[in-house]
Amino acid sequence: LAPLVGGLLTLSFAPFDVSYLVFIALIFLMASWQILTPGRAALRGGLFGLGLFGFGVSWVFVSIHEYGGAGLMGSILLTALFVGFWALFPALTGYLSSSMVRLMAPAHNALLLPSLWVLMEYFRGFWFLNGFPWFQIAYTQLDSPLAGYIPVLGVYGSSFIVALISACAAHVLQNKKDWLLYGSLIGGLWFGGGLLKDMQWTYPIGDGLKVSLIQGNISQDQKWAPGNKSATLAKYRHMTEALWDSDIVIWPETAVPAYYRDVKEDFLEPLEQEAINYKADIIVSLPMRSEQSDKNYNAVLVLGQTSGVYRKQHLLPFGEYLPLRPFSEYILNWAGIRLGRFLPGEADQELLVAAGYPFITSICYEDAFGSQNISQLDEAAWLVNVTNDAWFGRSIEPYQHMQIARMRAIESGRYMLRATNTGVTGVIAPDGKVVKQAPVFTTSAITETIIPMGGVTPYARIGDRFLIYLVAIGLISLIIINQLTPQVVKMRNRCDEQAR
Repeated sequence: LAPLVGGLLTLSFAPFDVSYLVFIALIFLMASWQILTPGRAALRGGLFGLGLFGFGVSWVFVSIHEYGGAGLMGSILLTALFVGFWALFPALTGYLSSSMVRLMAPAHNALLLPSLWVLMEYFRGFWFLNGFPWFQIAYTQLDSPLAGYIPVLGVYGSSFIVALISACAAHVLQNKKDWLLYGSLIGGLWFGGGLLKDMQWTYPIGDGLKVSLIQGNISQDQKWAPGNKSATLAKYRHMTEALWDSDIVIWPETAVPAYYRDVKEDFLEPLEQEAINYKADIIVSLPMRSEQSDKNYNAVLVLGQTSGVYRKQHLLPFGEYLPLRPFSEYILNWAGIRLGRFLPGEADQELLVAAGYPFITSICYEDAFGSQNISQLDEAAWLVNVTNDAWFGRSIEPYQHMQIARMRAIESGRYMLRATNTGVTGVIAPDGKVVKQAPVFTTSAITETIIPMGGVTPYARIGDRFLIYLVAIGLISLIIINQLTPQVVKMRNRCDEQAR
């Protein structure tokens, strides 16, 4: 059942959005981990991970095979390695859970298991190999009352709430007691989330601005073809000229298929002068090469009244740089895949400015990192994400990515303007609702009025690290308390006998 339940968890994320399945999946896992030996718990967690990532990130195969240039067998092997690697994380969570359950009184498992789950989410999503923050369970609750916790606790704190509800339910189902206590706790968490959801943490600081987002819909296999460069630039310029009545026009990631210095004089400078004449700002994305030719950056420019440059900080592993070299380099060379070689931008870059307001910029999957998108939030009036999900074709990835962008809007209490090459392009309100969206795989331009926002959410004040430290300290405290309790020693011995 474990791979099947892992697949069911995928259905709780976009585009399926069957949000209650996350609780069924977690109850299954947490109940299992409390009665299995550590080895069996690790196996069950690993099988669960194969179902989750095998179904949920099947789009990796599309990017490797259709657009990465790898053959069929090489693509299957690399996708299997990718899925198997990330499946190790629920396996490790299962091993630690089963091992530590033996150190705890049963009533404390409702705190132990959520703590381990969230710490592993943080380790996988932020730290390890530059982070792979897909399938963090808080994303399943963007439209439920539990979304009220997001601007207060962020993605990791909200994940803890989801895991806590699941652990409480697992405890009641297993022990057939304490149902009133744990049922009240579950009800209180849902009720509290509903109350928080109605609170306004940020406020308007200016009049409405007219923004337009362009979706060029240029196929990934044609995007960088040398013969298509002129037609691509002409297409974006023509679409922009029809939007000069907007205050801001946004192009998707690497909409300009050339290095900055190659198109600066003939294309960008005349375009910027035209934007100034119309009192508009254009946000464009393209690669930049420094004077030293070996230093490449993925960048966003503002052309118009206030020029500026943002260089991508959080690079995509195995896409924009190679970790685990030389092993990874050998594997990709064997598969015939050539990747970009980029350097990260500085962490303390000044915010870009458009229509007189600073905003926070993220490129591609940088919007998956909450801590990066709340940095300098007190100065920013909205968020902008430019991305190119054409790499993943007609898969579920663009919808998962849009769901992640919605989380950033709720965490920050700001509008999120998300321009993509083939979809999903959209304007997201501060409450996470998509107020306008372009059809996928169409050449489109959508226009919407947004409100510049000020103020800082509680989550933006405390950040991720404080919450993670709090969970870690709570876990250590639980272990110490239980080690000093004689009854736990007897129960641990009984568990060992049953396991044998």
